[in-house]
Amino acid sequence: MTRTRRRFDIVCFDCDSTLSRIEGIDELALRAGLEQDVAPLTAAAMAGTIPLDAVYAERLSMIRPDRASIDWLARRYVEEMVPGARETITALTRAGTSVHIVSGGLRPALEPLACELAVPASYVHAVDVFFEGNGTYRDFDHGSPLSHPDGKAIVCRSLAGRNASIALVGDGATDLAAQACGVFVVGFGGVSRRDALVRDADIFIAGPDLTMVLGPLLGAGEC
Repeated sequence: MTRTRRRFDIVCFDCDSTLSRIEGIDELALRAGLEQDVAPLTAAAMAGTIPLDAVYAERLSMIRPDRASIDWLARRYVEEMVPGARETITALTRAGTSVHIVSGGLRPALEPLACELAVPASYVHAVDVFFEGNGTYRDFDHGSPLSHPDGKAIVCRSLAGRNASIALVGDGATDLAAQACGVFVVGFGGVSRRDALVRDADIFIAGPDLTMVLGPLLGAGEC
């Protein structure tokens, strides 16, 4: 008889267009009537044609999402969960894999999705956002590495330490950048198919169901 075993000690997932079908910043822009201004910047950053930090602050300064908007976005993430997300996280966890979410998204919008997926809040790595006392937008954490192109590489390197084997599942250029620190990158094209991931990821999974990434992430061992 065989059983699943872990191939990696740690598996990290991007959120936008990976665990959920939406791009959070574009959803906020749509809600604010700014989609035509923001969406092209997001697409360019995800494709790697412009660096993420060149547009991160600009997009948020245009939208200025308040607390109510972030709460709305949190519900959207859960509503638009990618098929197979729960099953994928469950299978990895049962195999003894430590599962993290590593995203350039806004932390309070991601945490309810993590809860739905049984990922501890302490395993959510995202960008903090700050509000005034009345709930209006104040700023975001400019010191977060995840607002920069190499942020996921930095976070993954910190999680892995010296010896842990680590993989990252995602759809964009910032995921691919983690290869530079030895991360095994699984490109997921179930929502957005980006040429750089198809070409350069260690393996590319077209989707549409997230459980299709389990093959590269898990192996079989004798009971």
